[in-house]
Amino acid sequence: MAVGLGNATVASGECGDTLKARTDKREYRRIVLKNSLEVLLISDPETDKCAASMNVSVGSFSDPEGLEGLAHFLEHMLFYASEKYPEEDSYSKYITEHGGSTNAYTSTEDTNYHFDINTDSFDEALDRFAQFFIKPLMSADATMREIKAVDSEHQKNLLSDSWRLGQLQKHLSREDHPYHKFNTGNMDTLHARPEAKGVNTRSELLKFYDEYYSANIMHLVVYGKENLDKTQGLVEELFQDVRNTNKGIPRFPGQPCTLDHLQVLVKAVPIMQGHELSVTWPVTPSIYHYEEAPCRYIGDLIGHEGEGSLFHALKILGWATGLYAGEADWSMEYSFFNVSIDLTDAGHEHMQDILGLLFKQIKVLQQSGVSQWIFDELSAICEAEFHYQAKIDPISYVVDISSNMTIYPAKHWLVGSSLPSKFNPAIIQKVLDELSPNNVRIFWESNKFEGQTDKVEPWYNTAYSLEKITKFTIQEWVQSAPDVNLLQPIPNVFIPTDFSLKDFKDKDIFPVLLRKTSFSRLWYKPDTKFFKPKAYVKMDFNCPLAVSSPDAAVLSNIFVWLLEDYLNEYAYYAQTAGLDYGLRISDNGFELSLVGFNHKLRILLEAVIQKIARFEVKSDRFSVIKETVTKAYQNYKFQQPYEQATYYCSLVLQDKSWPWTEELDALSHLEAEDLAKFVPVLLSRTFVECYIAGNVEKDEAESMAKHIEDVLFTDAKPVCRPLFPSQFLTNRVTELITGMKYFYHREGSNSSDENSALVHYIQVHQDEFSMNSKLQLFELIAKQATFHQLRTIEQLGYITSLSLSNDSGVYGVQFIIQSSVKGPGHIDSRVKSLLKDLESKLYNISDEEFKSNVTTLIDMKLEKDKNLDEESWFYWAEIQTGTLKFNRIDAEVAELRKLKKEELIEFFEKYIKVDTPNKKSLSICVYGNQHLKEMASDKDKTQSPFIEIEDIVDFRKSQPLYGSLKLLRRYPTLFQRYIKVQQTHICQSESVDFVS
Repeated sequence: MAVGLGNATVASGECGDTLKARTDKREYRRIVLKNSLEVLLISDPETDKCAASMNVSVGSFSDPEGLEGLAHFLEHMLFYASEKYPEEDSYSKYITEHGGSTNAYTSTEDTNYHFDINTDSFDEALDRFAQFFIKPLMSADATMREIKAVDSEHQKNLLSDSWRLGQLQKHLSREDHPYHKFNTGNMDTLHARPEAKGVNTRSELLKFYDEYYSANIMHLVVYGKENLDKTQGLVEELFQDVRNTNKGIPRFPGQPCTLDHLQVLVKAVPIMQGHELSVTWPVTPSIYHYEEAPCRYIGDLIGHEGEGSLFHALKILGWATGLYAGEADWSMEYSFFNVSIDLTDAGHEHMQDILGLLFKQIKVLQQSGVSQWIFDELSAICEAEFHYQAKIDPISYVVDISSNMTIYPAKHWLVGSSLPSKFNPAIIQKVLDELSPNNVRIFWESNKFEGQTDKVEPWYNTAYSLEKITKFTIQEWVQSAPDVNLLQPIPNVFIPTDFSLKDFKDKDIFPVLLRKTSFSRLWYKPDTKFFKPKAYVKMDFNCPLAVSSPDAAVLSNIFVWLLEDYLNEYAYYAQTAGLDYGLRISDNGFELSLVGFNHKLRILLEAVIQKIARFEVKSDRFSVIKETVTKAYQNYKFQQPYEQATYYCSLVLQDKSWPWTEELDALSHLEAEDLAKFVPVLLSRTFVECYIAGNVEKDEAESMAKHIEDVLFTDAKPVCRPLFPSQFLTNRVTELITGMKYFYHREGSNSSDENSALVHYIQVHQDEFSMNSKLQLFELIAKQATFHQLRTIEQLGYITSLSLSNDSGVYGVQFIIQSSVKGPGHIDSRVKSLLKDLESKLYNISDEEFKSNVTTLIDMKLEKDKNLDEESWFYWAEIQTGTLKFNRIDAEVAELRKLKKEELIEFFEKYIKVDTPNKKSLSICVYGNQHLKEMASDKDKTQSPFIEIEDIVDFRKSQPLYGSLKLLRRYPTLFQRYIKVQQTHICQSESVDFVS
């Protein structure tokens, strides 16, 4: 029963019918404004950030013919200004200057706008946001600039295989269905073609807005700190003037594919090295049966990775390195079920056998029927994940819910399709039966098809060929496929059943050093904030040999890949049950992570440690992993130019890092026997740094650490021995010379890429609380000004950012710009011009504005961790770098509270200002093919004093290095002096127990 309240109606009281997690303490209320705008209000008194998201039920499917990308272009234009707030870009400026972020996206049937901000600035931010949907200006002078921004975004995607294949799948569909469209837009579709036809793009933009942006097809979520009544009053006041034209939600009935688009085999040439099969069927959209979850059930079975699964069979045969199955590209009217398989070179040659096995498995599933116990397991896993979910950022939360509101009844707005609860074999069987050879589409990507295709997709220029196949062809593939016994998964022993919380007596503020031996060190932090039955475990195996040469780095990498490969069939069950694990190369060895439900975490940990202790090299798996790693290295050259530039910057700064080209060369000469000899030596000297946090008792944590020592160090034939004192490695950073400008000019590694990129890096100082705070405040003040000037005004490129950098405790600031319109030399000159503008901005900043920025930064720094992962990530970073400044936030806030405007200006003048004698800058210039001719002249224009870096490794060897912060702990006198400086403003009760 609806109850009147102010200018809105409230449905179901406090949204009491909406299902929420058992551990969720937030309050919810659903209201409908008089203009038919449906709103979900969320009250969270504990939040440090407020957020809002508006979902508009119109997207690129509604683009007018000949104006592809108009919905996306409109999304961009709404950010500019409104009648109430006419200053250009003032919305984004206000959000950024008050600790927030803002973004939007356009999908096929929806456009979603969202932001978050510090709580004390929420009301005005929400007012500015509301004007998007009341009276936006969309000024004529901004039109061409933002068309260029849309085009730059498209240029960024041109060499992305995911974008290319996605558009190819759309291209090979009904031309009269909107699925066929090119939806992001570019200069051609939004300017050149319309202009040639006498069409005014801005007029069409305004017409599109007037036709589709109606309150009755919008859904708003508002996440606030205040109570629901106060938030409701604010929403009613700000959004009541959103116009309602009673527009119906656009619908696009019918399937995108006719018989002509089915039973096809498409061969396409990708950018990246590798081979991939994508097998797709049109199926009944699961949205109609989301509680029965047919595609989730089927996807879990086809995509399973345990013994007896399709992937396991393909892996044993050496044909595949990955398999993913599930629903994709769905709407209310149509859906596709997709199986993607990453192939090895051998798998590429056995494509027909692989497809034969896939259809064989599907036939087994179709004939064996739907199993109640498998559905019940799926339901149990999903229920545990939902009810014990960690809090996420408010901005992510409101986006998820606002998009759900368009699709699901109010009862399931918070749940969506994440809680399968109704077992209905007939519905699952119906979708299973739709996975038929009669309506399949097969997309096969490989570089080996280069020169063997006869067609080109028009928007991304993807080369492809197409041939028809019949169900009889597929039947032949099934019959000739290897005789493999494909089995259903076994019951999952990792599904948690104990969700009880430990009763911790000690309420430690910071991690404590619980245990230290010559083999390992254990840091421990019980969960006294989040109250979830979960744990966070990190273990860094420090092995000095791991990164001692390019050969060692590559062998260490393959070792980690093989460990995961060997564990996959077993650990997959844990991962599906909400217990994630991972192995990765770290700075000085390799790192093990276990994160999730604590109930059965110890079982998985013991399995991983046992696999490390008894590691053997299997030559067949070595060959597969070597091939995979080789392709990963080869694909470095296809990274986007800005990624290449940041890589070169890191290579300049990081001591003991090796060029990927050298590692690739080393890899080509390595064989299984090299790894077999290497691993025992790698592990022979090891120290394990451990961090265990969450719903784990002290004795449990100690027992885990002791188990590692028992298996690896104190066994009768120990795998590992402790490190010698001289073997503890430290990460050191190149120290640039004061007053010197450094340049590194490099041709982009992908000759087909027209984009160029610049990283302009300014090195400032080594970790120190007062300096950190000044640099962070400068970044806050300069961030939006940088984006507005370089991207919005000058339109240098879609990727434009200013960010802080922290390389092993050495702090700096870096400007990153990628552009298809200007070369790196020009961009670098514009960054220097921007720095002069920022100088004026700082000199003219009022006392009030300065204080406001300080307050904003303090609020940002004091923002509470939302979940165990966030808290643990911060503490683990302190442990891994060796700084152990667990009180960092309070210390830096203390520095901010006493900071004066004159001190910030002095800091800027000394370290960042253009041509200051103390400045240390490094410009990494990566040239795309259309700017390559500018490289020589850019070098000639470089002004003294400067150093042109010709060879990064040689240059790095010639430079001094910053001292390691870790080593301060090994020299007590120096260390105590250092700690005294760092902790001047920290009360004794909060000081950290540092240990050497």
